[in-house]
Amino acid sequence: MATWTKIGRILSSVTHKKPDFLSGSCCNGVVSKIRADPFAGIGSFSSSASAASLDSEVLGSRWVGLKDYEEYRKALYGGITHKALFVDAVGTLVVPSQPMAQIYREIGEKYGVRYSEGEILNRYRRAYEQPWGKSRLRYVDDGRPFWQYIVSSSTGCSDSQYFEELYNYYTTEKAWHLCDPNAEEVFKALRKAGVKLAVVSNFDTRLRPLLRALNCDNWFDAVAVSAEVAAEKPNPTIFLKACELLGVEPEDAVHVGDDRRNDIWGARDAGCDAWLWGSDVYSFKQ
Repeated sequence: MATWTKIGRILSSVTHKKPDFLSGSCCNGVVSKIRADPFAGIGSFSSSASAASLDSEVLGSRWVGLKDYEEYRKALYGGITHKALFVDAVGTLVVPSQPMAQIYREIGEKYGVRYSEGEILNRYRRAYEQPWGKSRLRYVDDGRPFWQYIVSSSTGCSDSQYFEELYNYYTTEKAWHLCDPNAEEVFKALRKAGVKLAVVSNFDTRLRPLLRALNCDNWFDAVAVSAEVAAEKPNPTIFLKACELLGVEPEDAVHVGDDRRNDIWGARDAGCDAWLWGSDVYSFKQ
């Protein structure tokens, strides 16, 4: 239970042995020879020599292009290329610590859930593929109606106590960990340099208590969460709200996120710069 279609993809693809991209070890600026399969989810990788070589060339050219762009920004604005940094939550700032299906099954056993993790995962994916007709937004306020539908569809259990235990679990530090272990150091340095920081996320109202539980809420000057803004990425409204909260113009902000459609296209539609986590940049220090 976390956020929007992207969170479903991330939760469903986390395995017991997390790949480097999810565990945060990718955040040292060095990328191992892996390539995400867009059809199989984040947890599926190809390690062929030809694929690794091709990816190395592509990623290298992207990084050179990004450095050129940074030099251009510095020529215009001086040492600081942007006045504000926006950060996506799930998949960029934080990632789930255990596979979704494992948690659904373990907590659900005492409530009569008997599906295997594989069955839960398949049912979860099917539920996510269905249009959500209750509202134009999935995350309205605390998102409970949407998540009750997802949980009951995934497990076949509609017990309200089961739902509440599962729902509350995903507000705790046990459920999540930081993707980049150096995030705190980097964000403090950015703020000291005068850069304003905001989380911009498709999430329900549990995001704020989750950030507090992870002791990272004080790293940011503002939080723009879709359930409060009443707009979900890629709608540019949520990015414009973050600009308003920080008192900056869109062209002075850059957003970092892991979803090309929601994060990159959405931010650019709002007039912000945008960098794709895991492609343009691999750590907040970069």
